[in-house]
Amino acid sequence: MSNPPAPPKSDGGGVTAVTRALQLLEAFALGESRLSLAELSRRAGLHKTTVLRLARTLAQSGYMVQREDGDWRLGPAAGWLGARYQAGFDVQNVLEPALRELTQASGESAAFYVREGNVRTCLVRVEGPQALRHHARMGEGLPLDKGSPGRVILAFSGEPGAIYEQIRQKGYHWSIGEREQGVATVSAPVFGMHWRLMGSVCISGPASRLPAERLEALAQTVITAANRLSYALAGNAAAPSPSQVRPTQWHP
Repeated sequence: MSNPPAPPKSDGGGVTAVTRALQLLEAFALGESRLSLAELSRRAGLHKTTVLRLARTLAQSGYMVQREDGDWRLGPAAGWLGARYQAGFDVQNVLEPALRELTQASGESAAFYVREGNVRTCLVRVEGPQALRHHARMGEGLPLDKGSPGRVILAFSGEPGAIYEQIRQKGYHWSIGEREQGVATVSAPVFGMHWRLMGSVCISGPASRLPAERLEALAQTVITAANRLSYALAGNAAAPSPSQVRPTQWHP
């Protein structure tokens, strides 16, 4: 008796059909309620016939729904999947590995700050490999308006002012010696579901090693780390940062 044929494989060893179905689900950006077949095809990089077949298959299990006008939207099963992910979510298991990766990429210490009333506190920190490094005590209340981690939190909480408008436009901020002499930081915002502000991720070190040019060069590294954290915390694909989000006092 001959064995049944093996399912089609992708180049990376996964099942091609599953990979394509996931591409289709991930084509929806945060806040988008509907997409046309043509747009789904463009974003997923798949032929319209393939997209239609995948969408109809996903619709059978409630992961996609076709509207009366022919457009497609995510179905209720996708929401339930996200809810189950959130229910089993352990923030420490997400934050620490992400900060460790950021430390390895930058060579500097990395930290995640949250807002606690009118101050910010360090929730998780990973020390850098350098002998000379900046130390921040976890749980210590620090000013929001001094240092890039706090200013980023204020900016994406809707704080008025030219400096905060600039931060919102750029999506990051760096500072040198603003809160503590000789210390430099660069930070970016981290969001959760529905663009709720969770806090800010930053790297820090001595200003002698992190001049303005180096901080600018590291900004994209920090933004990438922040986007990955936002993806994990929200369970959604990353999208451009909004100019203002709802502030929250967040606890894991």
